[in-house]
Amino acid sequence: MPSSPPLPWYQRIPHPAVLIFSLLIIVWTLTLIVPAGVYDRHDVNGRSAVIPGTFHFVASDAPSFLAIFHAVPLGMVQASSIIFAVFIGGGLFRVMEATGALENMVGTLVKRLGHERPTPLIWIMTFMFGALGIAVGYENNIALVPIAVLLGRAIGGDRLVGASIALGGVGIGFATSPINVYTVGVADQIADLPLFSGAVLRSILCLGALALLAHHTSRYMKRLKADRRNSLLSDSDEASSLTKPLADYHLSGRDYRVLGTFMIGLAVMLYGVFAYSWYINEIAATFLGIAVIAGLMARMKPGEINTYFFEGAASVTTGALLVGLARGIQVLLDQGQIGDTIVDMLAAPLSQLPVLVSTLAMTLVHAVINIIIPSGSGQAMATMPIMIPLADLIGMTRQTAILAFQVGDGLTNMIVPTSGGTLAMLAIANVPYDRWVRFFMPLLVKTFLLSWVMLSVAVAIGWGPA
Repeated sequence: MPSSPPLPWYQRIPHPAVLIFSLLIIVWTLTLIVPAGVYDRHDVNGRSAVIPGTFHFVASDAPSFLAIFHAVPLGMVQASSIIFAVFIGGGLFRVMEATGALENMVGTLVKRLGHERPTPLIWIMTFMFGALGIAVGYENNIALVPIAVLLGRAIGGDRLVGASIALGGVGIGFATSPINVYTVGVADQIADLPLFSGAVLRSILCLGALALLAHHTSRYMKRLKADRRNSLLSDSDEASSLTKPLADYHLSGRDYRVLGTFMIGLAVMLYGVFAYSWYINEIAATFLGIAVIAGLMARMKPGEINTYFFEGAASVTTGALLVGLARGIQVLLDQGQIGDTIVDMLAAPLSQLPVLVSTLAMTLVHAVINIIIPSGSGQAMATMPIMIPLADLIGMTRQTAILAFQVGDGLTNMIVPTSGGTLAMLAIANVPYDRWVRFFMPLLVKTFLLSWVMLSVAVAIGWGPA
């Protein structure tokens, strides 16, 4: 009997849960090897920031072997807000899907813009989602992911096409945003620079990175059009999610009521985010309210809303639980008190390198630290008080140091398994983490190279605060 051909390497990657649990074992091993250490901290505008030059080793017992397993439920508890946001988001979009309003909206859009040439639509939607990432944030756009997935499949792609448009667009827009309050804003305050200064160079990088993303997605789409077997998804994903001919699509009064409810809900959520500092719990509550009201606007019975909602929540269970599993990594790092030690070990060698090499290496240092501290503002508060004086010492401008941080932290957010927002969006898009990494990694390399070109320019011109 002839043997079957070997599977591609990316189809031999273990399940994401296996990968993350392997990282738990690696981190636990590090707690046995890396000495515990901490920086002294103080409050800056209500946030805890490290005090440069205060790193010191401390006596701390390494977590026991059983801590690997204990970290999982503790991680679930710590990440509970994101987990429930994923469940509620999945329920919301199953209700929206059941009303038919989303399909009618996407079908009408594709009918008007055309589906024979999907590339222009991919570029337009990529920059639209990029604008949301620039202005609104990262996790705040979770609710829009299924729309892009539905659109990607409607033009003949698979779920990865939609995930690339939404998660990639929002993620790259957020990572390179010249007005990112969580990274640039916090870092500017620490560096004592004018708020959102240096916007021109950051805007050039942002537009260039989004163009790379649109090109990357369009190339993948062309391969799918040529042969569906080129899909990176292992299961069969229909060439189109539309259930009727394009000519039959139009928006009814009921569709407008449902979509209007959704848009008003998003507007309320964004107002709360900017005016009252709402975050995951408030966003999830808004999702729940939209689901109930949209169902009633579609004249569904309460029992129908309930059935569809729980169907949607059940469909994202695996992805939701992966968020909690990944949070266990942070639990072990905190228990072993090795996070600050790793930050200090990574930052110290930079002072021995030439300015340009140190600048490029700084992006990689922040990329590694991002696994330990996936929060952008959290990493800024933990690392920039160290990196800014280091930049002054070696002749790097503070503006350049902030851009190096922004690149290393932001771009890797879309692949590190400790990023709860990324895992949440992948769960709602129903895209396996390992397939996403396989798809996104080549783009990440190209975007880093583009960023290094911009950082080289910054070093060459002595980029200042203007």
